[in-house]
Amino acid sequence: MTQRRTLMLGGLALLATPTVVRAQVVDPSIRANVSSFKTQRWQDHFDSLGQHGAIVADFTSRALHWWSADGRDYRLYPSSIPMSEELTRRGYTEIVRKRVGPDWRPTADMRRRDPSLPDYVGPGPDNPLGTHAMYLSWPAYIIHGTHDTRKIGRPSSSGCVGLYNEHVEELFALAPIGTQVRLV
Repeated sequence: MTQRRTLMLGGLALLATPTVVRAQVVDPSIRANVSSFKTQRWQDHFDSLGQHGAIVADFTSRALHWWSADGRDYRLYPSSIPMSEELTRRGYTEIVRKRVGPDWRPTADMRRRDPSLPDYVGPGPDNPLGTHAMYLSWPAYIIHGTHDTRKIGRPSSSGCVGLYNEHVEELFALAPIGTQVRLV
């Protein structure tokens, strides 16, 4: 009886082996979707949080970090990043203007890269700036929402930092004009 059980268990194990082996084979063309978000320390980027708090847009990890002025509140948002290194600007800036329901006009460089772009898009679901926009002191650089959620986590912008609409709405309420920003 014991010999019969051993044979049956051995046969079952043999039948299961190809499935186990097959499950361990990794297709090299498939990239792992592992989050590269890392908690940042504001002290690594700013001397102080100032009176308005601080934002770091980290293009490497594709995340935007926000700290309140007192340092007690920290938020992390997934973001889109510029499509290429030539469109990427790094350094210190600040929020100089904010707008709910922004309108959009492509820059001359955007139109050179894609002549099919419209001259103007008003507020609404077709607007590439989403529902809220926070304009930085550098011309044409904006932290904004997007209606196209496929862009988040990807190199898809012309230099801006894109967030999900619900995240940019939250950040819009938290970060006043004058909030210091660093793009790294």
